[in-house]
Amino acid sequence: MDAYTFHDMKLTWLDGGVNYLDGGTMFGVVPKALWSRRYEVDDNNLIELRTDPILVRYAGKTILIDAGIGKGKLDDKMKRNLGVRAETRVVESLGELGLTPEAIDIVLMTHLHNDHAAGLTEWQGGELISVFPNANIYVSQIEWDEMRNPNIRSRNTYWKENWESVQQQVKTFEGSIEILPGVEMIHTGGHSDGHSIIKLTQNGETILHMGDIMPTHAHSNPLWVLAYDDYPMTSIFAKEKLMKEAIPGGFRFIFYHDAVYRLVKWDDSGKEIVESVKRTQ
Repeated sequence: MDAYTFHDMKLTWLDGGVNYLDGGTMFGVVPKALWSRRYEVDDNNLIELRTDPILVRYAGKTILIDAGIGKGKLDDKMKRNLGVRAETRVVESLGELGLTPEAIDIVLMTHLHNDHAAGLTEWQGGELISVFPNANIYVSQIEWDEMRNPNIRSRNTYWKENWESVQQQVKTFEGSIEILPGVEMIHTGGHSDGHSIIKLTQNGETILHMGDIMPTHAHSNPLWVLAYDDYPMTSIFAKEKLMKEAIPGGFRFIFYHDAVYRLVKWDDSGKEIVESVKRTQ
């Protein structure tokens, strides 16, 4: 498994599954002639996207960022429609590290769309149960409210199968919250109304997990947002504000969906990658 040591934090990318989506939907109004230079596309206009949770071991706690695309919850038609080529193997990944799902103390959910939240629950003995029964699951209050009462657009991705079994574990926040010293969740909105990012800070250095307002390294331009975004201008403004701080500050970025890079750091221009961790598996 790919890993990165960030001072006192150890980051490991677990196998959360993979899907292939139409490249146009992932880059919105950006012409294919531009985005295809930065991210590989096949003859059917599909791009590979990971759905890999990041395990963070820090301060005696075992933390997960997002939960994977899940397994055993989609029929063949749904897999085809969602482009799912491989389902979650998070439990197996944890086993390779000598851990069990019960060892997860905290789950940080950038948002609760199905490709991020389906891995929170699984079928066992004919009922859906929590995959991480001992974890506190953090998500913004806005996101949690919409998860339980989706609108006509969001009901296609906010499913009761992903929240009913874990509702007693959910902890919500408004604005921002410091989970542990150096681990902060910040509400941004944009991709969804309740979308949040994760900010990791150690010894004056910062890593940002931008969730789905920057799902891959190819989305670093503030104007390059997803057709899936519920509030695209909010995504643009949030990303623009964050990048104005992050690029001069030498921040690193980590990704949930990127099939090429696990981590990148750009130069002062924001165009050239000067440090990276490539995906190897």
